[in-house]
Formats: sequence, structure tokens, C-alpha cells
Amino acid sequence: MSSLSLAVRDSSTMLRRNLLHTRRYPSGTLNLLLTPIMLLLLFVYIFGDVMSTGIGGADRSDYIAYIVPGILMMTIGSTVIGAAVYVSMDMNEGLIARFRTMKIYRGSMMIGHVVGSVLQCLASVVLVGAVAMAIGFRSVDATALEWLAAFGLLALFAVALTWIAVGMGAASPNAEAAANSAQPLILLPLISSAFIPAGTMPGWFRPIAEYQPFTPAIETLRGLLLGTEIGNNWWIALAWCVGLIVLGYRWSMAQFNRDAK
Repeated sequence: MSSLSLAVRDSSTMLRRNLLHTRRYPSGTLNLLLTPIMLLLLFVYIFGDVMSTGIGGADRSDYIAYIVPGILMMTIGSTVIGAAVYVSMDMNEGLIARFRTMKIYRGSMMIGHVVGSVLQCLASVVLVGAVAMAIGFRSVDATALEWLAAFGLLALFAVALTWIAVGMGAASPNAEAAANSAQPLILLPLISSAFIPAGTMPGWFRPIAEYQPFTPAIETLRGLLLGTEIGNNWWIALAWCVGLIVLGYRWSMAQFNRDAK
């Protein structure tokens, strides 16, 4: 069997293992979904009219359109925390040592976690998107190609954040520490352009909102779904994704190789 075939076979086996684990314990994923859904409902139904005025909208429906792209990105950030926790459990409960005695592809466990987490992220995005549609979100002007590009951006962003979460989990001493270290993946969207335009923030705080991965990704998603100006945000978002994937992959594999010795 070639090295590529071995890698695909072992990674597929690890993916099935992770999906079975998720199916047996769905409460973990559901708990992570509560944050973006509750924030969506809170900001739409409690603050929607006021926030709509703040962004120059006519009514609550304008704010629904504005907030949904940010909530979708936040959904990815919250879902990948599960990957950090599961990787930490595998790294610290002796599973790596058992796998090391088998003739398997070294990176298959990490790849299985990443692919499984990305699939969960996309399923979560679809669910949150369905809630958004139910409360009034519409994207009538987006073409099929723009919808495909938006989904591709969400998938790429999910891959990038998952690799970072996997690195956090591999570097953490236990599952609780992994969950805590991954909290910035939920907090960063709160200080991005997800809820209010970055240009309305205080001058000293604005660079924090502008020069982080979530804001250009959110603005690109808004441009694709709502027809707003994208500008340079698309290539900045892609650069962030590629950089995070490379960083997360190298970090994860370095931790895996170190702890597996």
C-alpha cells in the first residue's frame, strides 16, 4: 500500500471514530451552538430596532441582514472548541501511546479531528443559518456563484480555526485548560465588525477590530450575500486563513511528535 493510500485509510478511520464520538455525545456540540443562537435572538429581538438605527437601517430587518454573517463566523469559532477539548483528551489519556504501537500514518489522528470538526462546523452553520432564515434573513440579490463562494469561505475559515483549536488542545495539559485556551475563538467575533461597524468604534480600539481574522472574513461574507463593498477584505481573509492553517498544522504536529516520543 502506498503512503498516500495509507494516510487516506488511517485518516478515514480516525474520522469515523470522531464522528461516532460526536454522535454518542451530542450535548457537547449543542451546548457550543447555544452561544451564537442566543446572541442572534438577543440582538435581533431585544436590541434590533436600536442597533438598526445605529447602522443607518430603516427597521429590524436591516439589522438581521447585518448581523447574520457575523453570527455565522461566530458559530465556527464556538464549534471548534470541541476539537480542542477532544484532542486534549486524546493527548493526555494515553491514546497516543497506544496508536504509536500500531502501523498507522502519524498525522491521521489530527487529520481525523480536523475533518470531523469542519463537518460539525458546516452542519452548525447550516442550522444557525436556518434559524436566521426563520426570523427574517434574506439574500435575494446573491447569485448561485456568490452563495458557493460564501460557503467556500466558511469552509476554509472552519479549516483554519480548527487547526488552531487542535494546536491549542494538543498543547493543553487537560480538557479544561483546552476549553479555556480556546475561548478567544468565541471572544474575537465580539470585538470585530460582527455586531457594529468597526468604523464606529473608539479610535484606540478600532485597530483591534480591523486587524484580526474575523473582520475581513465577515465583511467578505457580507459582500457576497448582501452586495456590500468587499474591497481588499477578500484577499486579507484568504491570507489569514492560509496563515492560520499553516501555523495550526505545524503547531499541532510539533506537539503530537513531541508528546508521542
